[in-house]
Formats: sequence, structure tokens, C-alpha cells
Amino acid sequence: MVKPARAHAPGVIRMAAIQMASGPNVSANLAEAERLVALAAAGGAKLVALPEFFAIMGNKDTDKVAVREEVGKGPIQKFLAAAAKKHKIWLVGGSVPMACDNPKKVRNSCLVYDDKGKLVARYDKIHLFGLDLGVEHYQEEKTIEPGDQVVVLDSPFGRIGLSVCYDLRFPELYRAMRDVDIILVPSAFTATTGKAHFETLVRARAIENLAYVIAPAQGGYHLSGRETHGDTMIVDPWGVVLDRLPRGSGVVMAGINSAYQASLRKSLPALKHRTLDCSHIRIKGKAIK
Repeated sequence: MVKPARAHAPGVIRMAAIQMASGPNVSANLAEAERLVALAAAGGAKLVALPEFFAIMGNKDTDKVAVREEVGKGPIQKFLAAAAKKHKIWLVGGSVPMACDNPKKVRNSCLVYDDKGKLVARYDKIHLFGLDLGVEHYQEEKTIEPGDQVVVLDSPFGRIGLSVCYDLRFPELYRAMRDVDIILVPSAFTATTGKAHFETLVRARAIENLAYVIAPAQGGYHLSGRETHGDTMIVDPWGVVLDRLPRGSGVVMAGINSAYQASLRKSLPALKHRTLDCSHIRIKGKAIK
């Protein structure tokens, strides 16, 4: 369900986060993404964010390598550019498997397109997920090459910081972004780790950075047998969950209020109270590296 567009106070802009349960067929996933993006745009969203690997959740880890795309080429990037332009929205391709120098790996890249369909930012996921819980095993490093650059971009909605899924567990990444207004965290959390930690981590990143967090997610059962947690949500700078979708495909929407955010930062200027730069902390005379 999508909430209908309605009048908002000046400075309030509608944002949307999309939840999917993607499968191994790229064209089928793109068709579902187009349907959900259209719903979000019809609901008045000006920025719409898709989840991690929205275009492919393969039967095996190497499936995404087989559909990797070169910069500016391929059906996934073509879809994102066309949808952003068609609906006149800023569109975040939660993550796209992009080619890298290693032919057996991809970069897990979050791509941002403006309302004219132009690519305006790319972030390559830095932290690669690894988990061994006996019956559950994940080693992203086998098929993904990590990025090494923090990415922040200016937009009509404020300064946006980009991250992907497992990055959520590393608060130093968000501190390195400095004063961002909106944080994007497209994800595909496992059912196990998501149930335990996803909401807590999303709300923590919002609170400590006094930022809105938009967290579109994979949510449901996949043909590979994998289950993802879902619980797509948008959280305000006070840590309040404005809207969420526990499971299944759909659209989460909320208003981003810059005046409200500014008032919180004035009342609680925690961002100005930061005194530690961890890269310069010394313990017993030795720098931490």
C-alpha cells in the first residue's frame, strides 16, 4: 500500500523506500522495480530508493558476476536512468553489480540518478559481509571487491551520505561523512541478523548523526532458499520510525522536514560537541592505525 500524496508544511519533501524480494531473473526484477517506483512517484515522492541488489538475488553468489555491468552500459543502469527521467525523481539504485579488474568479482555499487536521468553519484560498498552461524555461511569477499571511498553528495533535499547494508555496523563510516542530512542504507540483511540488529542499527545511525535514515531492504523468501529480513523503514533524526514495511514487496513513504531537523540540531548540538578524531587517538604513546 502507498499512502496518497497530501499537502505538507513548507520544507517537507516526500521520500520513498522500496522493499522487494528479488530473484535471479534481471528483467523480472526490473519490471517489479518499475511498478514500485511508479507507485512511489504517484504518491508524491521526490527521492526513491531501491534495496541492495534489487535487480538480482541469484541462486548462487556468482550469478551477480555473470550480469555485471560496465560503467554507463547495461540494462540495469539503463532502467535506472530512464525511470528517474520518466518520473522526474531522484532515484537510488540500492546496489548494482559493476565490473572491476577482477573478472571473478564485482563492485557492489550504489548509483544515484537525478530527475533528468543523469548519474550524479556512485558509492562502492566498503565493508563486506561475513557470517558463519553453522547452518548459515556468507563470504562476500569471494565475489565482491570492496570500495575505499566515502561518498557524500549535495542534492535539492540536503547532503546525502551513501552506504550499503553491512556498512551499517561501522559508525566510523558515517562520522567520516561529517554533517549529512540524509543517510541511505539499501540492504539485504539476513533474517537472523536482521531480526536481532537491523532496527537498532538504523535508529542508532539516525540518532547519533541527527539525520534522516532511509533504509530500503530485501524482505522475504528468495528462489535460492535465502530469507531476508525486510523491515524497510524511514527514521527521523530523533530516532522515530516514520514508516515501515515488515515483509513483502511495497513502498514506504515519509516526509523529510529540514526545519524540524535544524531545530533538533540547534536544541541538541551533539554534532558540534564532537572532540575526538579517532585517527589521532593515542594509547600509551602509540597511534592507533
